[in-house]
Amino acid sequence: MNPETEAPAVHYYMIRGGKDKTNITVWETGMVDGEYIKTYGHYHVGDISETYTILQGTGVLLLQKRKIDKNNNPINDEIESFKALKVKAGDKIFIEPEMGHLIVNTGDIWLVTSDDSPVYPDDVDPVGLPGHADYKAVQKMGGFAYFVVNTNGVPTLVKNIKYKAVPEAFIS
Repeated sequence: MNPETEAPAVHYYMIRGGKDKTNITVWETGMVDGEYIKTYGHYHVGDISETYTILQGTGVLLLQKRKIDKNNNPINDEIESFKALKVKAGDKIFIEPEMGHLIVNTGDIWLVTSDDSPVYPDDVDPVGLPGHADYKAVQKMGGFAYFVVNTNGVPTLVKNIKYKAVPEAFIS
C-alpha cells in the first residue's frame, strides 16, 4: 500500500511443483505499515483456473475481475467484481479463469497453501514468474483494488485510489 515503507526482503516463499506436483506457498506473519503480509497477486493468461487448498493458518483471499472494453481487452483500473473471503486450514477455493487473486496472511502463524497452478516446461524462468500469469497489470496499479489492513486488531479493506471504478466490498 505504501511502497516507500521499509519492509522485510521476503514476505513469502514458494516451491513450484512443476507438472507433476502441486505448488506450496508459505507466508510470513506480520505487517508492513499496518498492511498484512501478502502475495503480489496476478491474473491468469488464457483459460486457466486454479484451486487453492489452505493447509495451515488463516487469511483473506482477494478476488477481482476487470471490466472489458469494446475490443474485448481488460481495463486495468476498472473492476467489475471484487470479493474478499476469509480462509482457514481445510478450505478449498476454486479460482475461475481471468479472475485476479492474491492471499493475505492475517494470522499469528504461517499461512501455508497448496495450489494446482500449471508451470509450463518452456517458461523462461520456471522458478520465477510463470508464463501463465500476468503480474504486470497488478504492479501497474500498485496492488489490487483494496488493501487488507489491521484496524484495531481486525482485518479491514482500504480502497486503492489508483483504480477508477471499484465495487463496494467487505470481508466475508
